[in-house]
Amino acid sequence: MAMGAGVDVPGRTGGVPLERRAELVLDARADLGEGPVWDPADDTLLWVDIDAGAVHRFSPATGAETTLDAGQPVGAVAWRRSGGLALAMRDGFGLLDPEPGATVRLVAPVEADRSDQRMNDGRCDRRGRFWAGTTSVLRRPRAGRLYRLHPDGRVEPVLSGVSMSNGLDWSPDDRRLYYVDSATEGVDRYAADPETGRVGARTRLVEIPRSLGIPDGLTVDADGCVWLALWGAGAVHRYTPAGVLDRVVRLPVSRPTSCTFGGAGLDVLYVTSAAAGLSARELARQPGAGGLFAVRPGVQGLPARGFAG
Repeated sequence: MAMGAGVDVPGRTGGVPLERRAELVLDARADLGEGPVWDPADDTLLWVDIDAGAVHRFSPATGAETTLDAGQPVGAVAWRRSGGLALAMRDGFGLLDPEPGATVRLVAPVEADRSDQRMNDGRCDRRGRFWAGTTSVLRRPRAGRLYRLHPDGRVEPVLSGVSMSNGLDWSPDDRRLYYVDSATEGVDRYAADPETGRVGARTRLVEIPRSLGIPDGLTVDADGCVWLALWGAGAVHRYTPAGVLDRVVRLPVSRPTSCTFGGAGLDVLYVTSAAAGLSARELARQPGAGGLFAVRPGVQGLPARGFAG
């Protein structure tokens, strides 16, 4: 399906956020679509369907899509600078080599002895480290952690006491890490050392009242603003570094999960979504649930980053 520039909602005045609507570009019908990331090597979008253990690659230019079976639930995917993929899976971090016929191999187990845990959302920093967190499938509070996989294969915990590790990304100067633990109903901001990856003091960027939805995945644009998917609200919000809401993207589905910028000019915002937990009546009203959506919001994203290992 062709994608337009989105639709500006009339009536924007003063401090009222500018609104646009995203369009369905791939009717994927994913149960729990997540973790979109742009692969600049071949101008495709990578994303996952978590519980299905599926890694998808979508070409906006041709509409073609391919799917890889990871062999277990997979929460996030990253492209590798040397070719192939890196995955944050149920049992830890895995790698897929670029050779034809290669299979995913677990290279860094993370909480693999805990059957009630799995890895969730993740992203690479500009030094090529792959960050991803864990969450309890039984919804036990504060049972998860945020981890960092180094290019040499070392894994170290970054944050503990996390309930639902979700979106993360860095400011354009790499000195602030934006992070979502969905259970805390907001977006946190940490001081960050771009060389070592260490994080320091934490502050709250924005509180998200339950009436606005549940904070999920996020991405940062070239202006340093945070785009946040709101599960249950059918929207993606853009917040300035001061925590001010200034743009809204509306979707025709209630459960957007994450977002990222892609396209040749990094000017297209791609949004994944979920059909999980929707009733038959809700699915009938949301035929695009679980699909991939896109909009041109009038700003650019930051260059995509891959795993250096």
